[in-house]
Amino acid sequence: MTRLREREGTVVRLAGRELRNPASLFAVFARELSFPGYFGHNWDALVDCLHDWHGHETAGQGLAVLIDDSDHLAEADFLGVFFSVLCEAGWKANLQLDADGVPHESWSPFPLHFVFLLTEVAPSAFAQGAASGADVDVGLVDGRLVATLAGIEWPGSAPVTP
Repeated sequence: MTRLREREGTVVRLAGRELRNPASLFAVFARELSFPGYFGHNWDALVDCLHDWHGHETAGQGLAVLIDDSDHLAEADFLGVFFSVLCEAGWKANLQLDADGVPHESWSPFPLHFVFLLTEVAPSAFAQGAASGADVDVGLVDGRLVATLAGIEWPGSAPVTP
């Protein structure tokens, strides 16, 4: 996080206890990340607004979203969708390519990271739920659960390898 701040990037902290259902999750993301008023409070809109973060004053400098006390999300029935959405937003911000392997959008890619900070639950407790997301591949790497998109729909992405 220090390196991100040195590059004038942004670190946003969210409270996991406020993300227990999709409606409150959308409201917290919108509030804490200053989403525009037209944010649709649904999964597709969350991908779009996270990907569109490049329009903020820290354009191109990066964004890290830290979710404190993420233990509250381990059993969430929407965990797979949530991980899939976060991975898709990260792919679009970092790596979105067209069919020719050329950057798809006219703006520069930017680092977009999501970190689930746990106090009592082991990272492995998230593995099954996270992996249930569309095209999400997960793996434990150095004691951390890492999730990424994998599959032919996501050019340039790769499965998690320890």
